[in-house]
Amino acid sequence: MTMASVNPATGQTVQTFDEATDEQVDAAIGRAHDAYRALRGTTFAQRAGWMNAAADLLEGGADDTARMMTTEMGKTLAAAKAEVTKCATACRFYAEHAEEFLADEPADADAVNPTRAFTRYQPIGPVLAVMPWNFPLWQVIRFAAPALMAGNTGLLKHASNVPQTALFLEDLFTRAGYPAGSFQALLIDSKKVERVLTDPRVRAATLTGSERAGRSVAEIAGRELKKTVLELGGSDPFVVMPSADLDRAAQVATTARCQNNGQSCIAAKRFIVHADVYDAFAEKFVAAMSALRVGDPMADGTDVGPLATEKGREDIEEQVRDAVDKGARVLCGGQRPDGPGWYYPPTVVAELTPQMRMYAEEVFGPVAGLYRVSSYAEAIELANGTPFGLGSNAWTRDEAEQQRFAADLDAGSVFVNGMTTSYPQLPFGGVKNSGYGRELSAWGIREFCNVKTVWVGEGAAPGGTAHAE
Repeated sequence: MTMASVNPATGQTVQTFDEATDEQVDAAIGRAHDAYRALRGTTFAQRAGWMNAAADLLEGGADDTARMMTTEMGKTLAAAKAEVTKCATACRFYAEHAEEFLADEPADADAVNPTRAFTRYQPIGPVLAVMPWNFPLWQVIRFAAPALMAGNTGLLKHASNVPQTALFLEDLFTRAGYPAGSFQALLIDSKKVERVLTDPRVRAATLTGSERAGRSVAEIAGRELKKTVLELGGSDPFVVMPSADLDRAAQVATTARCQNNGQSCIAAKRFIVHADVYDAFAEKFVAAMSALRVGDPMADGTDVGPLATEKGREDIEEQVRDAVDKGARVLCGGQRPDGPGWYYPPTVVAELTPQMRMYAEEVFGPVAGLYRVSSYAEAIELANGTPFGLGSNAWTRDEAEQQRFAADLDAGSVFVNGMTTSYPQLPFGGVKNSGYGRELSAWGIREFCNVKTVWVGEGAAPGGTAHAE
């Protein structure tokens, strides 16, 4: 079986790769285990040197790396370059802060009566990372940088349509100086994930992807009693209240919906607008969406490139068609352009009802659902009324409302008067069907550590009293 790198701007195959055999997968797991035994004995300073070297390599080769990503999955070249820069920043962040995040934490000795007691964070071993294609570098780096700095090793099962990026990542950490086998790409079909995860040398898994993929990995890991972190889909609300700066909200809404060609789990997807400002916001939003330039992702000035896969475009067309057939109105876009490539225009769909697929499903492309509400309570009910809970946006200049949104929105993050995004300094993840666990910040590096309690007494005499747990 082969994997193909296909240019979504043309539909043409760029390169094919042979899938790894079972023997090659087993050998890779063995190398990851051996590398872990070496890596866990290194110092934070050694690992920071290698991680900073990886950042240097990313920055030095940013143009070539960006072109590779754009060719494989269609994001604009400007967005790809920004992604490379963000990855280098995350590598430097963990190189600088890993030792601090994983330092021993003293306990209250008076409470537990030892001479010393503390919590120690230690690596657990090889971790399987099942990653998506939409941010093919960033999704991996935000796992790999903290995992490697903690002393773990990584096995990457990347999306099958970005094999070049997968192999680039393996080579990146090798060139940076990490011990051989510290981070490896497995070019395998999703059906072989179970084989990797059931290997006793693999200690945990992290997945970013669909609900279906998350449930599958969680089921396997559950049987094997292995830790998982899941970042799944999202249908993020973008709530606009009467006090909002409408010009700014409409402009950010456009970026938030169409970033990465609309293919982002934390992209704003459902635009919930108070009736007092609905018409004014809708006019500004539709004008801004209509003004975006769709075209060659390599060209300067292109705002929206093609969708990553032909199937992805077909799914969006079906969702929009279903909504229109059931009474929704398309305010702009809604029709695929003629010509090669898997393009779809920025689209705004209004008057959505619960009978329509768009009402409850995630739309993974530059398509916005527009909703009118009459009160704060109605806005919250609609915002929380999906199975998802990844990110959320609220636009209001009322400080009391800002506090209420922060408390009431059922999501892993709440961004007030700004676009939902991810930062190395802040924890990232979701609730409900958007998954569990956290990436980034101190929380992210500790997810795949043994949180070990250490208690040191004065040296009790033999035959001392045993205590219940």
